[in-house]
Amino acid sequence: MAALGSALALSACAGPLSTLQPEGPSARGAAMLWWIMLAGSAVIFALVSAMLVLAYARPGPLRAAGPKTIMVWGGLVFPGIVLTALVVAAFALGERMLATPRDPAPMRIEAIAERWIWTFRYPGTDGSETRNRLHIPAGQDIDFVVTSGDVIHAFWIPRLGGKIDAIPGRENIVRLRADRPGVYGGVCAEYCGEGHAVMRFTVEAHEEADYEARLAAAIAEESAR
Repeated sequence: MAALGSALALSACAGPLSTLQPEGPSARGAAMLWWIMLAGSAVIFALVSAMLVLAYARPGPLRAAGPKTIMVWGGLVFPGIVLTALVVAAFALGERMLATPRDPAPMRIEAIAERWIWTFRYPGTDGSETRNRLHIPAGQDIDFVVTSGDVIHAFWIPRLGGKIDAIPGRENIVRLRADRPGVYGGVCAEYCGEGHAVMRFTVEAHEEADYEARLAAAIAEESAR
C-alpha cells in the first residue's frame, strides 16, 4: 500500500519545474542524491519498524542482546554507516555544480534579479538583454553570473540544476547545461516579497547551430516592445 501511494505521489512530479525529470548533469546529480537519500531513509525506517514489531511480538531476542548492544549497533554503527555514505555521495555529486576554471572557459550569461523580473545579458551582443526568457545553446556548459538589483533572490532552473542566491553587490556563479533542446521553467527560489510567486522565467534551449539566429531574433523582439 505504501509503495502504491508513493508511486501515485511521484506520478504527479512531472512538468517544466520537476526535479525528478533532469535534463542536465547538474540536475541528474541532485536527483540521484535525492534517490539515494530516499533509499537510505527507507532502510532506516524499515529497520526501526522491524525492531518495534520484534519488541512487541517476540521480545526474547532483543532482551537477550541487551540494551547496550542494541544502542551501539542500532543507534551508532548503523546510522553512522548510512550517514557517511550520504555525505560522500553529496560531496561527489555536488562537485558537478561548481564553476571550476577550465580552458576554454564556458559561455557566460548574466542573470540579474529585480522585483519581479529576471534580466539576462549575453556575451558578444553589446549588452543586449532579454527579460523573463532565457536563451541558451543545448549541449554545452553555461556559467550563469547571478546577482540582484534590490533584495536577495535565488536563481533556480529545477530541470537543469541546483539553485544559487542572487545577492545585491555580489556575483555568484553556477554552471548548468541542457542536454537537448527544449523549454524549461525557472523560478525565484527565495521569498522576496509580495510578487515572489510570479517571479518566474522561461528557458529555451536551442540547437547549437541555430542558437545565434534564435538569440538575435529574441533580442530584436525584446527591443521592439
